[in-house]
Amino acid sequence: MPRPTATWKKWERWWAELLGGVRVPVTGRQRGAAPDVAHDGFAIEVKYGKVMSSRLALAVEQAVAARDYALEHEGIEKVPLVCITNRTKTQVIDHYVLMRAEDFVTWMNSKKQ
Repeated sequence: MPRPTATWKKWERWWAELLGGVRVPVTGRQRGAAPDVAHDGFAIEVKYGKVMSSRLALAVEQAVAARDYALEHEGIEKVPLVCITNRTKTQVIDHYVLMRAEDFVTWMNSKKQ
């Protein structure tokens, strides 16, 4: 009996299609040697499941609300963006940006014009 396609594979395919890339099969892939999705401009790693904290989800909601407010009250179109400064237990600091996929695709398409 064939094994059903793993959910994470489904989401790698979804991201590949959304971003104009191609899913890279796991066969022969070593951790960090190849992305989950091959793309001309991005090295794309896909994570599926409960991967985002409620604190980050709230930050995204707040950024989207601020975008909506700016459009409604000021007539200004803005891209909702969450900026994260993460400090590890060993005091290593990294900075990240987070945005919803739909906002990222809209922003990416606006840059092509």
